[in-house]
Amino acid sequence: MQAENFVLQDYLDRIGYTGAARADLATVQGMMRRQLFTVPFENLDVQAGKIVSLVPEEIVGKIVGRRRGGYCYEVNGLFAMALQALGIAYQFVAARPMFYPVKRPKTHMALVLTLDGAQWLCDLGFGSYGIRAPLRLDQLDSELRQDDDSFMLSKSGEIDYVLKAKVDGEWQNQYGFNLSPQEWIDFMPANYLNSTHPDAIFVQKLLVVVFSEEGRSILLDDSLRTVRGGVSERRQVAPDQRQALLREVFGLDTAH
Repeated sequence: MQAENFVLQDYLDRIGYTGAARADLATVQGMMRRQLFTVPFENLDVQAGKIVSLVPEEIVGKIVGRRRGGYCYEVNGLFAMALQALGIAYQFVAARPMFYPVKRPKTHMALVLTLDGAQWLCDLGFGSYGIRAPLRLDQLDSELRQDDDSFMLSKSGEIDYVLKAKVDGEWQNQYGFNLSPQEWIDFMPANYLNSTHPDAIFVQKLLVVVFSEEGRSILLDDSLRTVRGGVSERRQVAPDQRQALLREVFGLDTAH
């Protein structure tokens, strides 16, 4: 997947990445971290009644040009363009969210890339308990600290992986996936469901998440949760405060 209007330097400028850009793990780690800190996970378009566009050029225009965020297909799709520009091999994987009380379809997109003979899970679009750095697929059943968060990859059966996050001291399954390769077009039905179905969380609620060195900020409808150093604070946001909050906390100009 690549967009005609994708320019690697424009992307690096958008996320504030100033290091050397090479086809190596240090670059992937640095880009992933900077994108998480500057490009929010957000569903403003869905809340406005729009179907999220999966046209690659429109994703670049939205996130790089208009400095918006996006949800998993958009933010991971943009990251995939950067990987491709660097010559790093990757594949899309379809993941099944597992924190719901009932079984859900594989509506989440993540990336698995290959570097130095190893495969790594990358994901910049899973919201509040998303990973902050690539995870090696062969490093299983080990607690992996990323800032103040902890994650673990496990196997479920012969081919399926499960990503877990430690939430309030307990391991909770986040999503499952396998290495069946997916193409960009394969996510169009899931994107339509997430953009339009009344049972989809993105249709039901406004959700905006941005990460920082210290934690993350999460806006869910009218509730702002701020996590810093493992300490969580919550406050209500009045309707007339929302636009200023989106701009000041999440760096989003909703006029665009």
